[in-house]
Amino acid sequence: MSNGTSSVASGQDVHPQAANAAPRTPADPGVRSILRRETKSSRALAAGVAAFLVIAVCVYGLLESALRAIGQQPWLIDPQAAAEGLVKLPEGISPLLLGAIGAVVVMFGLIFLLNAVLPGRRARHLLDDPRLAVVVDDEVIAAALARSARAAANVTQEQVMVVVSQRLVVVNVRPTSGVPVHEQRVQSAVEDELRAMAPSPMPAIRVNVAVSGVIGA
Repeated sequence: MSNGTSSVASGQDVHPQAANAAPRTPADPGVRSILRRETKSSRALAAGVAAFLVIAVCVYGLLESALRAIGQQPWLIDPQAAAEGLVKLPEGISPLLLGAIGAVVVMFGLIFLLNAVLPGRRARHLLDDPRLAVVVDDEVIAAALARSARAAANVTQEQVMVVVSQRLVVVNVRPTSGVPVHEQRVQSAVEDELRAMAPSPMPAIRVNVAVSGVIGA
């Protein structure tokens, strides 16, 4: 998944599908450009939506102006009446409705502003390698961590779910009824596996052991 989203995996095995660049040092400008492209999400969708909204408003305004110029009835709102209404605000409109409209406008403005300012990220991590530029999907990391957690907890693959985001790994374990799960052992196993992979940035780890267990086969 993308733009700050997370990847989820249960205990099943997944073969890594890493994108390897040519054997050059990561300091190479070409490699850095590839890594940025592989780990940053595109702004094309947000830019396209913003452009569509602006074009739609402009076309609508041109349509209403053309209808008024030829003496026809407005399609929805007369431009002059709309301008006069804006000048007279907040007269003639309920304060509650005006507040709701303002909140919606602010919400859309914040969405576009945050999309423009915050760094968009794909659900991927870089792996530390002195010879290669390696980019791995978070789903692959989640599967590897789920496998380690499953072995440490001695449970089946359906009883472990791992969620990997940019800064946090959440390991959810459902124990088998009557068989306790040592949370610290699972934590250590996941930490060792994550340390061996050395993803960048290195996420924190949180292990959750469910109170209720499942009936063993």
